[in-house]
Amino acid sequence: MDRLNENKHLLSQPKTGVLAIEKRKHPRFSVELPLDYSFVDGKEIYGGIVANASQGGVLVYLPEKIEIGTLLKIEIFYVKGLELDTIKAIAKVVWSDLAAIESWGEHRYGLQFQSIDEKDFSRLLNLLKEIGK
Repeated sequence: MDRLNENKHLLSQPKTGVLAIEKRKHPRFSVELPLDYSFVDGKEIYGGIVANASQGGVLVYLPEKIEIGTLLKIEIFYVKGLELDTIKAIAKVVWSDLAAIESWGEHRYGLQFQSIDEKDFSRLLNLLKEIGK
């Protein structure tokens, strides 16, 4: 009983702590899809992996260091039925950090869609709907 009385004051204290508020406009869906990308003004195509996707952008693992603010042409590959389909867009690097994937030794980036045509956006929405089921 004494112990209960000793800790009673803790119960009447206002609760404090850290409140994390989701800042994203669109929900993210975990995926693992291959990605081709190139710099908007470049010809060479490189490969990467999409780790999650939303209507607003994608989280990707890429093999090289890229500056925040860089625009990339991206093409995401996925299987629809028995066929390979793609989603093409122009995306901007909005954040980066070193990836925690040992085997690839890659960099992790948040890409925000800057330009995506209606047909590709529709494909993206359908893909996210399928993943979300």
